[in-house]
Amino acid sequence: MRTLAQRADEGPWESLWVYDHFHTVPVVSEEATHEAWTLMAAFAAVTDRIRLGQMCTSMGYRNPAYLAKVAATVDHVSGGRVEMGIGGGWYEHEWRAYGYGFPAIADRLGALDEGVQIMKQAWETGTATLAGTHFQVDGAIVRPLPVQAGGIPIWVAGGGEKKTLRTVAKYADYANWASNPTEFAHKREILARHGEAVGRDISEIVLSANFNTVVGVDDADVARRLDAIEARVAPFLGDRLDAFMHDYRSGVALVGTPAQVIERLRAMADVGMTYAIHYFPELAYDRSGAQLFETEVIPALS
Repeated sequence: MRTLAQRADEGPWESLWVYDHFHTVPVVSEEATHEAWTLMAAFAAVTDRIRLGQMCTSMGYRNPAYLAKVAATVDHVSGGRVEMGIGGGWYEHEWRAYGYGFPAIADRLGALDEGVQIMKQAWETGTATLAGTHFQVDGAIVRPLPVQAGGIPIWVAGGGEKKTLRTVAKYADYANWASNPTEFAHKREILARHGEAVGRDISEIVLSANFNTVVGVDDADVARRLDAIEARVAPFLGDRLDAFMHDYRSGVALVGTPAQVIERLRAMADVGMTYAIHYFPELAYDRSGAQLFETEVIPALS
């Protein structure tokens, strides 16, 4: 993982992202799953340029004042390169296994809103106080402040139209949604309405999307890569294998030749996406797909 981070740091990538999960997804197994913020600190220490984020941290896993302190510390380790990806959390098995229960979605999203308020206050002023429904902090000191002036950029992940997008409109620097152009355009419209309601121009908010990405030099190479991915995950997914691979084989995931991938990404740019985060499922054992993306896709879109 260190060599992958350093390779990304040397290349054309803007940022490097990790998951905040304690268990493997979509099926629980005993395969290694490292803790996200420990990885963030490790990557901060062995890279020089690339920005570092999590897509995304679950607000329910850490007290937000504590999380603000952790993130500020990692920002110093990195020299000011941290991004805060934050969401309400969804993986029920993981929540219950670690003793967090599994609050109703309204409670998880309410906690997300309060937690973001606490973090912004901590990073802007050095202290945080909030007597909320979900969190109560009273003079929590977060110093030193982050290296980044004004605090760490906040990415609010999720497209819940009543609550999550309202939180985005009020507090976020970035939004993060699914990679379907029709759905993305719809979320953008809803966000604009929330922006009007809270008095914020959503042009201030960067709109991003996540992609599960497989790139091959031609159709045969793409098919070979998908077969290799399926063979590797089959022992762990059991009866979930077909559902997992369906996204890769049906056009939901970003799969194809460089020309096909470029066309898909341009279609997303047409509906307002300006930042794309890519998960390469091969990357632990085969870097050639990511390298093809670097040499053919990124230059075409720069």
